[in-house]
Amino acid sequence: MKLLSFALRRRTFRSLRRHRNYRLFFAGQIVSVAGTWMQNIALAWLVIELSNAPLAVGALAFCRFVPFFLFGLAAGVVIDRLDTRRLLLATQGAAMIVSIALAVVTLAGWATLPVVYALAAIGGLVLVFDAPGRQTLTFQMVGESELQNAVALNSGLFNASRVIGPALAGLLIAAVGTGMCFVVNAFSFLAVLVALYLMREDELHPVEKRPGTKVVTGIREGVAWAAHTPLARVVLGVVTVVSLVGFNFNVLVPLLASQTLDVGAGTFGLLSAAFGLGALAGALATASMREASPRVFVGGAIGFSLAMLGLAFVHSVDVALVLLLLLGMSFSFFTSSANALVQLASPPHLRGRVMSLYLFAFAGLAPIGGLVAGFLAEQGGTELAFGLAGVAGLLAIAWAAYSLFSEPLRPARAQA
Repeated sequence: MKLLSFALRRRTFRSLRRHRNYRLFFAGQIVSVAGTWMQNIALAWLVIELSNAPLAVGALAFCRFVPFFLFGLAAGVVIDRLDTRRLLLATQGAAMIVSIALAVVTLAGWATLPVVYALAAIGGLVLVFDAPGRQTLTFQMVGESELQNAVALNSGLFNASRVIGPALAGLLIAAVGTGMCFVVNAFSFLAVLVALYLMREDELHPVEKRPGTKVVTGIREGVAWAAHTPLARVVLGVVTVVSLVGFNFNVLVPLLASQTLDVGAGTFGLLSAAFGLGALAGALATASMREASPRVFVGGAIGFSLAMLGLAFVHSVDVALVLLLLLGMSFSFFTSSANALVQLASPPHLRGRVMSLYLFAFAGLAPIGGLVAGFLAEQGGTELAFGLAGVAGLLAIAWAAYSLFSEPLRPARAQA
């Protein structure tokens, strides 16, 4: 039994053992992503304090993610042109400046909804280039053979931060207010900036760059590849539907806490942390798998949609914690598998554009989804918003399961 446990641990963390650059990046992200989650929680709570209106929280999600809708596809063309590590040095520095600005306006008492929305939109614009850049750099750090493992570990780190960040944010907000969360996040960016600076460029896997590609032509190439690759078409289609109706955590969980369950910032942090704990468990389980699997993708999406449907009937904190834990586990199975399936299938010279397509499906429609979630919560409470999200997700995955398994599709390998 001990031997099996040791083997699983070695398999789960193999990309960290084998790649120095990835260890550096992972260590920097441990600090930085926890700070980012503190900021996400603080932003939502700050908007509730300023407005106490569900639609205002939906508007925050709109401002944060509308840059993905406007520029997400073009960002992939830019990433396929530029040195990815240097691009991330620039985007992480810009994100730190946004956090400093949020800290200043909040601590000085200058925070208003227009100011918060404007800074959230600027942060979202930075993220448009940062997020697919991090995905592309992951491939350069570990190569094709370790990509599934590294993607799952990235997801595990991201979701472990959902445990630490929201819990710390809840404590800080209750003790000293939202402003200190922005201060902590601003300092946290130093860790990832140092990690990026210390990387050895000669140990990065080379990726073909095509600097002469025009934006419109580049977008068309990426979309055409996805449209003619059956596995990618199905995965991206399901991610688009589920993200539109179901990834509105920044809107629905604050409203679940403040209105449906009628609890304060501390319990709100615990609810967010429960989701993160489940997502961490799911990500570590995914990391131990040898390769990305369409079956894990489908199973994760089904579990996610059922948990969302269950939250429509929740009026107990204890039951909400359990369902959010299960929701987080399913979320990791679903998103880690989707990410790896699409990235492994993509040609090297299109990888930035393909990951931008994935992130557009993942977050590009979030502005609309956030407003819809806020509107539904105003009309019928979180019960209506969670219920419709669960039903829509189940319908989308039924179509995917039929498409994938009526004519089984294996994870495609990229062609150069």
